[in-house]
Amino acid sequence: MTNSSEDSPTPRPGGSIILDNVIRLVFVGLLVVWSLMLVGPFITVGIWGVVLAVALYPVFAWLRARFGGRGTPAALLVTLVLLLVIIGPASLLSTALVENVQSVAERVASGTLQIPPPAESVRGWPLIGDQLFQIWSLTSSNIGEAAARLEPQLKALAKIFLSTAAGAGIGILQFLASVIIAGFLYVPAAHLVGGVRALAERIADRRGNLFVDLAANTIRNVARGVIGISLLQALLIGIGLLVVGAPGAGLLTFLALILGIVQIGPGIVVLLAVVWAWMTQDTIVAVLFTAYIVPAALVDNVLKPIILSRGLTTPMLVIFVGVIGGTLLHGLIGLFIGPIVLAVAYEVLVVWVTGEEPTATGKADASGGAAEPKPRP
Repeated sequence: MTNSSEDSPTPRPGGSIILDNVIRLVFVGLLVVWSLMLVGPFITVGIWGVVLAVALYPVFAWLRARFGGRGTPAALLVTLVLLLVIIGPASLLSTALVENVQSVAERVASGTLQIPPPAESVRGWPLIGDQLFQIWSLTSSNIGEAAARLEPQLKALAKIFLSTAAGAGIGILQFLASVIIAGFLYVPAAHLVGGVRALAERIADRRGNLFVDLAANTIRNVARGVIGISLLQALLIGIGLLVVGAPGAGLLTFLALILGIVQIGPGIVVLLAVVWAWMTQDTIVAVLFTAYIVPAALVDNVLKPIILSRGLTTPMLVIFVGVIGGTLLHGLIGLFIGPIVLAVAYEVLVVWVTGEEPTATGKADASGGAAEPKPRP
């Protein structure tokens, strides 16, 4: 018979066990950091793809039902339409911008560019009136001399413009890649959502599913309340600019759209358009244009709170702060990351303080439907 004490493993010192655990943690940490470094260049594109897939899944589900339950043609149609929606306006805008710049450059070189002199009332504008009147007057009478005097400022402005244009071009390419990624996520969405729910349950127990629903509904509400309302607002502003014959109406409309999405608002565009109308148009036309364009610029103040808070019991202030803070911290993708993080954090805080179960959303399943949430007492 063998001695049982010889068969049993020799107990290891406590310090050795701690050292083994530290070594394991170091290797796991290195693996995680290295993996994040490898996928880092694709994180933004991937997040945009997920956001688009979640936001447009109800459209995909509706089309899939019309295709007799076949998901592939529905996903292909959604992807193609979204690509056309992005590529079409971007191409037209780029072409119009290049043509306008070339036209202005040719007219400046030939000396045929005529700038109307400023009205005397410009001199009375607060802070910048007198200086603006002098520069404007010089430009209208001798554009060459004005360009020579403003050469340093024009060079700095040109650098900013080129940098912004390059960034916008890269952003459009990234967004196109995100659309394609989203196209591959529609069909296996049910399995992917199941995996996300399983991971959320491992992290937050039974509350994980509720947080997943909260994130999905927040993405859809932000897509409708921020991007959707900004599109509507830019459309209304663009119609007014086209009707009154404002120069560069297309470019100003696109600028109003971007300013609306990033939560700055189209106020500067509307202000410039109103000033132009009052300086160049008849009084009746200027009054009618102002009466139309100002409410169009304020429509988001009425519609956005209604849509952002729809289907959520998370306070509107939390969602709005998340939208603003996320945009400032992470750029355009922060529109969605910010409110999701703050909404989940708010619900965790409520659970911790009150002991209530989070009831911020209804069930947001793979079909894109969401039941109305039960109000928190």
